[in-house]
Amino acid sequence: MPTFPSAAKSALGNAQLRRNLAHATDTIRGKRAAAVGELDDWEDLREAGRAIKERTLRHLDHYLMQVEERVTAAGGHVHWARDAQEARRIVVDLVRATGEREVVKVKSMATQEIGLNEALADAGISAYETDLAELIVQLGQDHPSHILVPAIHRNRAEIRDIFVRAMGDYGTAAPAGLSDDPHALAEAARRHLREKFLRAKVAVSGANFLVAETGTAVVVESEGNGRMCLTLPDTLISVVGIEKVVPTWRDLEVFLQLLPRSSTGERMNPYTSTWTGTAADDGPNTFHLVLLDAGRTDTLADPIGRQALNCIRCSACLNVCPVYERAGGHAYGSVYPGPIGAILTPQLRGTTSAVDRSLPYASTLCGACYEVCPVKINIPEVLVHLRARVVDDSRRRRIPTPEKLAMSAARWVLSHPSRLAAVQRASSAAGRLAGRRGRISRLPGPLSAWTEARDAPAPPTETFRAWWRRNR
Repeated sequence: MPTFPSAAKSALGNAQLRRNLAHATDTIRGKRAAAVGELDDWEDLREAGRAIKERTLRHLDHYLMQVEERVTAAGGHVHWARDAQEARRIVVDLVRATGEREVVKVKSMATQEIGLNEALADAGISAYETDLAELIVQLGQDHPSHILVPAIHRNRAEIRDIFVRAMGDYGTAAPAGLSDDPHALAEAARRHLREKFLRAKVAVSGANFLVAETGTAVVVESEGNGRMCLTLPDTLISVVGIEKVVPTWRDLEVFLQLLPRSSTGERMNPYTSTWTGTAADDGPNTFHLVLLDAGRTDTLADPIGRQALNCIRCSACLNVCPVYERAGGHAYGSVYPGPIGAILTPQLRGTTSAVDRSLPYASTLCGACYEVCPVKINIPEVLVHLRARVVDDSRRRRIPTPEKLAMSAARWVLSHPSRLAAVQRASSAAGRLAGRRGRISRLPGPLSAWTEARDAPAPPTETFRAWWRRNR
């Protein structure tokens, strides 16, 4: 992936993408504002959510052990994955052990994060996305661009073309004469997915929350596809980040009020599925819980950066971010786009790559994300903190950043009078070439980026040294 500035510049040239994003985020913002406005105690709920998350993270080791104990007692199996590679291996081995060669999937950021679909494909196992937006992304051989609505960058006409072109390659083909009417598109998806639900013996999911006191996993959704995946197959494998734990059911109540209002603008999610291990004649016969670290423990060690682990994946910050609305999710080079991705991804993956070093700068620091975050993550504070880390890492690794090169050149010039005088003479010559306009409309070479949106002041035609010699 290119760095964020390069990817964003390319996205800004796509007028259709900007229209799709602007329409979708504006609609979601309006629904959220109406749902939040109904509650007099919304700020109290936000504070409660923040406090619960911070208390849980302080004692995360205790609650994780409690989760393992409760899930095991309820007939489930718990696996610990230190990184994405180990998580992929665990899931692939579990699917292979069933003898099956296909799985159905509930929408899951964690499985996207570890690249599970690609790992399953390499092992000869077909993974079918069942969330409507994820299905669109998969059929279009695309990548998610939003936490809540992965296909937010597509409009109805584009979705219709994807269904007609690709559905038959994955199963039931799109009906003849399919229009771009939303009801017709949803019906085509329902017919396509129904055969997969009825045939699949293995399902893979994530979880929005894990309740430590009972070992219960929770998935909230709007379509019902998750309910089908979680109840019909014989084997259920859930990949869950270790930060998804909440201590008690009473704590869960707070988040079941915060999440739907912040994400879809609804009072409650249409489908809230909970399961605790396995039960005779009800749901899957075998349940595996894969607890994923993959950089989360390292993030937890940072007193400022650990705020990112409070995230409940509502996407409210994306919908108010002026940068995301114009650049889209693909520019972030991560499954986690937008403001939360700009602080979460560099901590989970580190800042060794140019892509990850650029993410903390993918923000205007306007603070809109902080104002809407349901658990009060101070994203601007973490962004500034990570920018400082990027600078410190660059110094340690002696990476020649443009700023560092500019400061080195300035030090070289300013450390000797004759060098400064030579630069001033050259500057005066440039000023005379610029004439009397007093401004430069375009700077040469790499400096041209500065004048793409503004004029640069022309250098004076006479330096102070020359003026002093002439007058004194």
